Amino acid sequence: MRTTTDVRPFHRIAVLTSIKIVDQITRDDLHHATPCAGWDLGDLLAHMTVQHRGFAAAARGAGADLAVWDVDTVSEAVAVSPAATYAAAARDVVDAFAADGTMEAKFALPEFGPDVVVPGALAMGFHFIDYVVHGWDVARSIDVDFQLPADVIAAAEPIAFAVPDDASRRTPRSPFRTALDSPRGSSRLDRILAHLGRSPAWVPRPVRCA
Repeated sequence: MRTTTDVRPFHRIAVLTSIKIVDQITRDDLHHATPCAGWDLGDLLAHMTVQHRGFAAAARGAGADLAVWDVDTVSEAVAVSPAATYAAAARDVVDAFAADGTMEAKFALPEFGPDVVVPGALAMGFHFIDYVVHGWDVARSIDVDFQLPADVIAAAEPIAFAVPDDASRRTPRSPFRTALDSPRGSSRLDRILAHLGRSPAWVPRPVRCA
C-alpha cells in the first residue's frame, strides 16, 4: 500500500466519532461479543486504546519501544473506566498526528515486524482505516447506529481496497480476516467492511444466563 494523501482531516473525524460511540459503554458492556472473532468488547477496547498510544508514540519518534504497544499496560484502566481511558488515548493520537512534519516523518511500527519503519502518510492511512472499521465494530457490539460523513467513507475506500486479500489474512496477527462477497447495491461502507472480513449483517449475540 502506498499513499501520499493527507488523511488527517478524515482520520480526525473517524477517531472522534469512535470516542462518541465508546462514551456510551459501561463496564457492564465489556463482556459483549464483537465482530472481531475471539475478542469481547473489553479486549477490543484495550486493543484500540493501546494502538492509539503506539501510533501516537510513533508519530513522536518513539514507536520502536515495544512497551508502548503492550496491551497489558492499558487493560486494567480500560476495565475500570473504559470511556475515559479510551478518549484520552484517542485524543492524544489525533494531537500527535496533527503536529508539523508527521506526513514526512518515519514511523516505527514494530507490531508489523522487527525494524519496520514506514512513511508517516502511510502509517496514518493504516490507523485511519483501522478506526473506520473499529468504530463500526464497537457500534455493532452495543447495537447503536454508526455513521460517518460520505467524504470520510470515500477517503477510506481506496485505502481499504489496497489491503491485499492474501494468505496474510489467515495469520493470528492479521488485523483483518479473509474478504467476504458484497451483494450488488451494497453501500461503500458495507463494501469496505466486507473486503476487510466483516459481515455488515453481523448482530450481537444474545447474552445467555448460566
